[in-house]
Amino acid sequence: MEITVVDHPLGRHFLSILRDRSTGPAEFRSATNRLALILALEATSGVPESRYRLETPLAPTTGYRPDRPTVAVAVLRAGLGLLEGVVGLIPEVAVGYVGVERDETTAQPRSYYHKFPAMAGRTVLVLEPMLATGGSLSWAVKQVKAAGAQHVMALCVVAAPEGIERIGQDHPDLQLTVAAIDSHLNETFFIVPGLGDMGDRLFGTT
Repeated sequence: MEITVVDHPLGRHFLSILRDRSTGPAEFRSATNRLALILALEATSGVPESRYRLETPLAPTTGYRPDRPTVAVAVLRAGLGLLEGVVGLIPEVAVGYVGVERDETTAQPRSYYHKFPAMAGRTVLVLEPMLATGGSLSWAVKQVKAAGAQHVMALCVVAAPEGIERIGQDHPDLQLTVAAIDSHLNETFFIVPGLGDMGDRLFGTT
């Protein structure tokens, strides 16, 4: 499994805003949006591209465009926080959703919904901000692969070593882009130091 940890001053700045317990929902959403754009830029830096001839107002030159369309799949509900940044970067992106929640006792994923556009031949970005145990992301990646996805990447804000190990076992072909790898999971399966419950902080439901 290929893991990229974003190394950018603005990425660290926006992540610090997310970690701060005093950050309110509006500022939290804004920082998440900006961090999502940085993650998406990094994740897509190696996608295949093609050249074509174009005319500027002054002269002909070479243009470039991605060879494959892009799909973003948001893992509900926290993945919605990354969606705006991805759509802002790639306006033509097709969007899918997977609904999966964590059983707070067992920490295992429990699915309740999924809806996908066409996947075959497209670059698929799975948006799962918190890679804790890895159960939710592993399940989501399994669903998009079953729907025909072959070129799958995952965007995460913070990841725990336990989740990275799980994903490496379940999906060794996955490209994972994260803003930070944190220390560990606590006894209730939250990432430490982490940033709390991403969904609650995004939507003001704490």
